[in-house]
Amino acid sequence: MKIQELYSKQQVFFNSNETKNISFRIEQLKKFRKILEENESELYAAIFEDFGKSEFETFESELSLLYHEINIFVKNIQRWSRRKKVSTGLINFPAKSYIIPEPLGVTLVIGAWNYPYQLSMLPAITSIAAGNTVIIKPSELTSKTSAIMAKIINTNFPSNFLHVVEGGIPVTKELLTHRFDKIFFTGSIPVGKIIYQAAAKHLTPVTLELGGKSPTFVLADCDINVTAKRIVWAKFLNAGQTCVAPDYILVDQSIETKFLEALRSNIKEFYTVAGDTSDNYVQIINTANFDRLQKLLDPNKIYCGGEIDRERRFISPTILQNISFDDEIMQDEIFGPILPVVSYSDLDEAIQHVKARPKPLACYVYSKNRKTIAKVLKEVSFGGGAVNESVMHFANSNLPFGGVGLSGMGSYHGKSGFDTFSHFKSILDKPFWFEANIKYSPYSKNKLKIIKWLFK
Repeated sequence: MKIQELYSKQQVFFNSNETKNISFRIEQLKKFRKILEENESELYAAIFEDFGKSEFETFESELSLLYHEINIFVKNIQRWSRRKKVSTGLINFPAKSYIIPEPLGVTLVIGAWNYPYQLSMLPAITSIAAGNTVIIKPSELTSKTSAIMAKIINTNFPSNFLHVVEGGIPVTKELLTHRFDKIFFTGSIPVGKIIYQAAAKHLTPVTLELGGKSPTFVLADCDINVTAKRIVWAKFLNAGQTCVAPDYILVDQSIETKFLEALRSNIKEFYTVAGDTSDNYVQIINTANFDRLQKLLDPNKIYCGGEIDRERRFISPTILQNISFDDEIMQDEIFGPILPVVSYSDLDEAIQHVKARPKPLACYVYSKNRKTIAKVLKEVSFGGGAVNESVMHFANSNLPFGGVGLSGMGSYHGKSGFDTFSHFKSILDKPFWFEANIKYSPYSKNKLKIIKWLFK
């Protein structure tokens, strides 16, 4: 189907008002959940073929979130879609005021390759819950997952409501020539700028979920073993190909040696088989990214790890030590299984280094001192994060997920996602039975006094 035809069909269907019915939305969400359940085995097989992601990790980091959010929407959209009464004030007496949530229209979701199911289908599910039609453009880098999403969605949903369009950059460019009512993009900062520029031509609202170098502060009073365990899991999940992964560590130099030892110990415990990508560890997505990451491996600074296999796109979990902010690995987001550790002696100085760089998508702080934790949270600007944990804030649907500055704009998950894909229509509702003459001419000093009183 041609993109112009698909876009037009979705416009017509949205204007039929069918998607505005709450019962229709709930029915489609339940259908989506059933389709996922019925095709789980194919979904697991496709993503394993793309980059060796196991069934356990696929469910844990992708499908579980889809099921969870569908359940939240089914339970809550009836309530979230109701008109909300707000105060009117004396200036408009007698009247009532309320806000009506309404869907935006035809929406475009451009997904990312690192979590291809979650980052393509979760925004689409959210848009459906808000009452929109959706066109999904998955990443072409994960071709097998793109194909299975197209298969299970396009054979079960009418194209005028929900449809997957496959293809590379030319397809994305063609999609962006149309005036969507909302564009949702997950990916890199450079591509996000392109999306934003294309949307600006139509004044289309955009949500951008990007990335950045997310710091982790490890303070001297933390529980070193628990801290290391949580960081190792969060960093090497998906082989570090996670937008909210700890990008680098800022560790108090008084505990650096013990902390490095704890990191190495946990890596050995979690990833026992060198070169194993069959169960607990995934491949790098392609050779281009493998080559980019390999160049960041300074052999003189490898504390542990560093094993590579280009043919299998394998890089072992790697820790780098004696790192400074001038090193090449500290210039851009790593997006791979390499964790640089920077030691500091002055927390204020470490914070200033972070603040001197673009605002990150995430930030983590490990400490038992609530005053110090509050200091980091207050002084460092970032999209979202966690205290004494990493990455897991993403799994809480009550926490809006999104970036700030170069790490993105807008947010989603749960109610925040419903709001992102909705417009909130403000209504003042007045009866005919009373009309004050104060706002009409001829004006007078007494009228002005009354108006000033009403507004104060």
